[in-house]
Amino acid sequence: MEATMVRSVLDDRHIRPDELLVGPLGLPGLLYRPKDPFALVIFAHGSGSSRHSVRNRQVAEALARQGMATLLFDLLRPEEEAANARAKVFDIGFLAQRLEEAIGEADRFVDDPATPVGLFGASTGAAAALVAGASLGSKIAAIVCRGGRPDLAGAALPKVTAPTLLIVGGEDRDVLDLNRQAQRRLRNLNALEVIPGASHLFPEAGAMERVVALTLDWFERYLSKNPV
Repeated sequence: MEATMVRSVLDDRHIRPDELLVGPLGLPGLLYRPKDPFALVIFAHGSGSSRHSVRNRQVAEALARQGMATLLFDLLRPEEEAANARAKVFDIGFLAQRLEEAIGEADRFVDDPATPVGLFGASTGAAAALVAGASLGSKIAAIVCRGGRPDLAGAALPKVTAPTLLIVGGEDRDVLDLNRQAQRRLRNLNALEVIPGASHLFPEAGAMERVVALTLDWFERYLSKNPV
């Protein structure tokens, strides 16, 4: 479904997102698009979140300021988020399919069809990103998971080929254990970064800034045509 895009306003401080519809269902999304982006990063939010996630938008805007186009969109329609349909929130295969549909439209979001694509997943969205990455293989150049549940990717984990960074708060102990278990199943280039003192949503002073710095470094390393 095509959408009329609200033109972005670019200045030295902010890249304002375009509003658009994504995929065959026209799911609402936000696209941060700098001039001549060298990469595209598509976000997969966690359960109970949306394209308006403050933390994901913080990361998305930071990436855009460094030359990467970033897309955030709602993985579910409102009726799928409703209480009587909550199973969809944790249906990782279903969420991964929605993500793959967005990836299939990458040429709508950037001009160059050869632009490298990365995925950023949070919470359950991390599992969806990993499943999509396993399915699409070399079409995905890098993956970052923030406070994620990579364990929910299950049998897809050994099939992921894109370099993968797992970021977890040191005080998010249960999720940290699950990330360590999932990391042992990965067969790709990967790393686990633990942010000391941070809990699941990284509200602590400096925690999200560290998430942003780690994410920037990973994507600049593996999405750039001239890697650092």
